[in-house]
Order: sequence, then C-alpha cells, then structure tokens
Amino acid sequence: MPHKGVTMPGREPVLRVMPMPSDVNATGDVFGGWVMAQVDIAAAIPAMRRARGRVATVAVKSFLFKQPISVGDVVSFYAEITHVGRSSINIDVQVYAERNPAQPVVVKVTEAQLTFVALNEDGSKREVPALTD
Repeated sequence: MPHKGVTMPGREPVLRVMPMPSDVNATGDVFGGWVMAQVDIAAAIPAMRRARGRVATVAVKSFLFKQPISVGDVVSFYAEITHVGRSSINIDVQVYAERNPAQPVVVKVTEAQLTFVALNEDGSKREVPALTD
C-alpha cells in the first residue's frame, strides 16, 4: 500500500487528479466513466513514450472498481508497461485515492489493464520501435 501521501515506493504517478462536483453521479460518487477516462489517459502516457509517437487504445482487458471515489479525493494513477508486442503495448494501471486531508487515508480504488497499438501519422498501424541504449 502507498505511504507518505499517495506515492508508491520507488514510483511516481503518471497522473494525479482531484475530481470536482461536476464529476459525480446522483448518489455522490465519482462517475465510473470519469475514472475510465482518466485511466485511459494515464495508460496512454507510457504507451506513447514507448511507441515514440501516436497510439490508440484497442482493448480494455480488465477494469475493476474496488472502492468509490469522492469529490476532494486526491487520485493517483500508476501505469506500467507489462508487455510490448510487434505493434502493441500492454499497460497495467493501479489507482489510489488519498482521503481526509486532516488524517490522510490511502486506499486502492481501481485497477485496469489496457492494450494500445502504435500508429503512423495517417492512423495506420506501425511497429513499436526497438529499445535503444
């Protein structure tokens, strides 16, 4: 579990956001669609870096909502590449929320796995470049 705020040991979040009142549903919880959009953005960051260019989400392999997110939570998104194929990149995203600023509590709220494909400027699929030292 993260400690000292919303940082995971040895890792920095790729995205950190605080949901606003316009992001909640009728029961006061943040919309699942809002969370999904933020996860997609967070996952795209390492995918674009690894592909060295444009990528597109082609699959959401899994998406698990573990706890609700509330207005005022500081939500941190950790994204990690788990596999690189010929043109695809798989990303694992772990999402944590820091609640109650007076006595912070950090909870895991969401986890997801997404697949991206590297694209040329015209939108056609291309190979992911080899890693260089």
